[in-house]
Amino acid sequence: MSEEFKAMIRLLETDINGNLPVVEGITRIRGVGPSIARAILHKLGIPLNKRIGFLSDEELKQIEEAIKNVAKIVPPYMVNRRFDRYSGEDLHLIGADLKFVVERDIEFEKNINSWRGLRHKLGLKVRGQRTRTTGRKHKKLVVKRRR
Repeated sequence: MSEEFKAMIRLLETDINGNLPVVEGITRIRGVGPSIARAILHKLGIPLNKRIGFLSDEELKQIEEAIKNVAKIVPPYMVNRRFDRYSGEDLHLIGADLKFVVERDIEFEKNINSWRGLRHKLGLKVRGQRTRTTGRKHKKLVVKRRR
């Protein structure tokens, strides 16, 4: 067997431990969850329990290309950006692009003064959680004593 083990894999600007199974290793990339990882590996015919350190360079390139073009592989309900506000397409963003777009969406909501935007501005919970007893990390509780 000419398989060579690599302790660390660099895949899409992410360092991945070579001892992890392929499914877990791929999910270390921001924007790739377990269901997307399983769909990609099923499409490429790579076993799910194989260690990512034993993958060949050709298989790693196939995985990288599949992750970049995941919107064409999986059905539209699995992508993380359905009907993008600016392009109107179904996109699946990964890495720094995903982080940038989420921040841009939050700034957009703040600018149009939507309810979610106002909650973001005030540093309060956004998704309807209770605030009566939790979410008090921003307030400083200072008790001043009288003389």
